[in-house]
Amino acid sequence: MNIKILVATHKQYQMPTDDIYLPIHVGKEGKDLELGYICDNTGNNISIKNPNYCELTGIYWAWKNFDADYIGLVHYRRHLSRKNFLYRLTHNKKKCILTRAEIEKLLGNIDVVLPKKRKYYIETIKSHYAHTHDASHLEITRKIIEKQCPEYLESFNRVMKRTSAHMFNMFIMKKEYMAAYCEWLFSILEALEKQVDLKGMTAFQARLFGRISERLLDVWLEKEGVKYKEIAYIHMDKINWPKKIKSFLLAKFTNKKYKESF
Repeated sequence: MNIKILVATHKQYQMPTDDIYLPIHVGKEGKDLELGYICDNTGNNISIKNPNYCELTGIYWAWKNFDADYIGLVHYRRHLSRKNFLYRLTHNKKKCILTRAEIEKLLGNIDVVLPKKRKYYIETIKSHYAHTHDASHLEITRKIIEKQCPEYLESFNRVMKRTSAHMFNMFIMKKEYMAAYCEWLFSILEALEKQVDLKGMTAFQARLFGRISERLLDVWLEKEGVKYKEIAYIHMDKINWPKKIKSFLLAKFTNKKYKESF
C-alpha cells in the first residue's frame, strides 16, 4: 500500500522519522530560505498564494504532482494519533504520532481518515466564523456554491448550522477521493478569490481562503456520502488555553474579531 502523508511546514522542525511522512516546505515561492524539504513551488503549483491559502498550497501540490494510493496532510505542530488521552498526556509526544502500521490498519477498512471534530458548543460553524472573521466571505462562498454546484447547497446549509466540524485541512484520503475533493474545492476558492478584495487586510485576515476551506470539507463529504474514520489529533507545542478560551468568549459575546492564531 503506497501511502504518503505530507507534513506542511515553513520552518525547520523535528519531523516524524517514519518514512510514510514527507515534510513539504509550503509558501516557498519568493523565499530564499532552504529547509532541505521538498518545496511546494515545484511542478504545477500555487505556492505564491500561500499567504492567503495557507497549507492548501501543499494540498494542491500533492494533488497535481504526487502519485500514491493514499495521500494525507498534517502540520508540523499538529499530527494524527491513535493513542488515548491518558497516553498522550503522559508520554513523549513524538511517540503519539500515527505510525505506518496504525495507518495501514485503518486504511484496510476505510478510505478516508480525519481528525476528530472540533466542537464549539455555544457557536455554530457559521456564527463562529461571523464572530471571529468577516462574515461576508462565508456568504459569498454560499452564493458561489449556489451558482456553480447547487447540488451542494443543502449540505452547505446543514453544516453551517452545526456546532462542530472537521478542521485544520488534515486528512488521509484515497487518491481518487482527494482528486475529486480538490477539483471541487479549488474551483470554489478560485471564484471566491475573484470576489474578495485583499487590499487593506492584515496578514492574519488575508489567510481567509485557508479558513473557508476548513468549513467546506464536511460539505463535500456529506454530499458525496463518503464514509470516514475519526481519530484523535495531537498538538506538538503547548497551547495557551486561557488566552484561547478568553478570545473565543470575547468573539462570541462582544464580537471582538481574532487578530492572531493561537
